[in-house]
Amino acid sequence: MITPALTLSGVALVSLVCQLTAWRLRLPAILFLLLAGILLGPVFGLLQPDAFLGDLLFPLVSVCVALILFEGSLTLKFEQLKETGSVVRRLVTVGALVTWGVITAACHWLIELDLALSALFGALVVVTGPTVVVPMLRTLRATQRISKVLRWEGILIDPIGALLAVLVYEWIVAQSAGGNGFSAGLWIFVEVIAVGAIAGAAGGALMATALRRHWIPEYLEVLASLALVLVAFTVSNELVHESGLLTVTVMGIWLANAKGVDIEEILVFKEHLSVLLISGLFILLAARVDLGALLALGWPALALLAVIQFVARPLAVWVSSIGSELTWNERALVAWIGPRGIVAAAVSALFALRLEQAGYEDAALVSALTFAVIIGTVVFQSATARRMAQLLGVTEPERRGVLLIGANAVARSLAEVLQKLEVPLLIVDTHWDSIRQARMKGLRTLRGNPLSTHFDDNLDLAGLGTLVTLTPERERNALLNKHFQRDFPAHRIFSVRNERSGANERLQISSAHEGLLMGAEGMTFSKLSSLISQGARFKATTLTEGFGFEQWQQEAGKNRVPMLALTPERRVRVFSPAQKLEPVADWTLIYLELSPEAAKISREAESGEPATQLPD
Repeated sequence: MITPALTLSGVALVSLVCQLTAWRLRLPAILFLLLAGILLGPVFGLLQPDAFLGDLLFPLVSVCVALILFEGSLTLKFEQLKETGSVVRRLVTVGALVTWGVITAACHWLIELDLALSALFGALVVVTGPTVVVPMLRTLRATQRISKVLRWEGILIDPIGALLAVLVYEWIVAQSAGGNGFSAGLWIFVEVIAVGAIAGAAGGALMATALRRHWIPEYLEVLASLALVLVAFTVSNELVHESGLLTVTVMGIWLANAKGVDIEEILVFKEHLSVLLISGLFILLAARVDLGALLALGWPALALLAVIQFVARPLAVWVSSIGSELTWNERALVAWIGPRGIVAAAVSALFALRLEQAGYEDAALVSALTFAVIIGTVVFQSATARRMAQLLGVTEPERRGVLLIGANAVARSLAEVLQKLEVPLLIVDTHWDSIRQARMKGLRTLRGNPLSTHFDDNLDLAGLGTLVTLTPERERNALLNKHFQRDFPAHRIFSVRNERSGANERLQISSAHEGLLMGAEGMTFSKLSSLISQGARFKATTLTEGFGFEQWQQEAGKNRVPMLALTPERRVRVFSPAQKLEPVADWTLIYLELSPEAAKISREAESGEPATQLPD
C-alpha cells in the first residue's frame, strides 16, 4: 500500500529529477514537470491527487496560486514599462488583447466551447513568463534587441495576463451568481473588483509602511510578507467570494511600486516557492488532466495550437511593432517565440476546479487545453527557434563581451577601459553603493545575487562570452565559477586569486574550483585593490608592426602589468599562467599601469629593501 508519506517523498524525488533534467538540457523545467505529472496520473494511474489530498486539494491549489500571482506582480514596476521601449509596452497591452481576442474566437469555433469559457482560456494562454522564455533565449543566442524584447515581455506579461484571466473568471462567476440578469451579474463583478482592489491596496500599503519604518526585522520580512498575503487573500474571499486573487495581485503591484521600500529580500522567497512548491504543485496538477477528453478532441486541438502559433502571436507582434526600430526578421523571430508557462498552468488548474464545483461541465477541458498549449509551444519552439533564428540571420555572430562579477573599485576601473574599447559588458554585484558608483560612470549593471533563481530568470547573457569574477571572497568566487559553467566554457572563466587565509591546507578551497587565474601569478585581489587605491589605473594600447609585444614589455618594465587583450576581430583574451598569449600587431593590450608611488611600493615588496627614489 502506498502511504501519503511515500507519495509526498515520491513527488519530491520526481520534482528533483525534472529540475535536474531541465538544467542539463537547458529547457524550461515546467515541460518535464507537466510530462511527469501526466505520466504518473492519467497514463499509469500511480498518482491521484483528488484521492490523495481529498478536501485539501482545493485550498492547497488556491493558496499556491495566490502566492504565485503575488510573486509575479512584485516584478511589475511602472518605471520598467517606460524603460523597456514601445514594443514591449504594446506587446503586454495591445498585443495581449489581440492575442486574447484571436484565441477566444478560435477556441469557440474549433473546440466549440462556451463563449465564456473560451474567453477564459484565451486570457489564460496570453501569459508567457520568464521561466520558459529565459532558458530558450540561452540556447537561442539571438541578438540583444530580440532578447531584451522577449525577456521583458515575459516578465511584465505575467502579472498583466494573470490579472486579465482573473477579471474574466470573476465575470463568469458573477454572471453565474446573478442568474440571467445582466445587471445582477455586473453588480457582483463590480463588487469583486472594488473589494479586491481596495483590500489589495490596503495590504500593500500596510506592508510597505512596515518595511519603510522598519517595524519588522530583516530576517522576518519574508515570513511577514508571506503571512500578510495569506491573510489578505483569505479575508478578501470572506468579504466577497472570489476576490482574493485580485487582492494579492494588486497587493504585489502596490508593494513593487512603493517609494523607499527595498523588496529584494522578499523576492528571495520565489526561490523556495519554485523549488519546494511549484515543482510538486505542477506534477499534482498535471496528474489531474483529463487526457482522454483532450485526445478525443483530435485535430481541432492541433488546429487551435496552430492558430496560437501562426496567427495570434504573429498578429500581436505585428500590431505591437508598427513604427518600431525592429527589422522584419527581428519581428519574425519575436513572433515565432511565445511559450506559455507557470502562471497559465497554475491559474487554469485552479479555475477549472472552481468552475467544476460551480457546475460548468467543460471546465476541466479548459485546464487540459492550457496544459496542451504549454507542452506544444515549449516543445515546438525549443526544437525550431534556433534554426529559425539562423535562417533569419538574427543570431549573435559571436559572444565577445564580458560578464564582470563585482562592482568594486578594481572592477570599475577595468570596466571603464573595456567600455571605451566598445567591448559588450555587464557588471553584477549585490552591494547597492558599488552598483550606484558604476552606474554613475555609465556602465551597464545588474544588481542581485548571481546564485539566485530570480537572477537566473532576469540575466541576459546575450553577447557575453567571458566570465571574470573580481570579489575579495575566495570561496564565493569559486562557487560563482562553478555555477556559470553551464553558460561559459571552462577556458573562458577567470578570477583574480585571493590570498589563502591560514596555514591549514585542509581548510583551503582547491585551486581547481577557482577558474583560471587572471593576470600574473602573484597578482591577488588585495594587491590589485591596494595598487588601485595608490593611483594605478587600467589603460589600453594597440600594438603595431614596429612596436610589438616584446618591445612593449621592455619599455613597460615592471610598471605595467598586462591583464587582457583584444584581437583584431575584437575577441577578448585574458593573460593567465594557464594560457600563454602571444599578442601581435593590431592586438590591443589592456594593462594595469602603476603610479610612481605604487611602483615604488611594489619593488620594495619584491626586493625586501627600500626602493630607489623615483624622479618626479
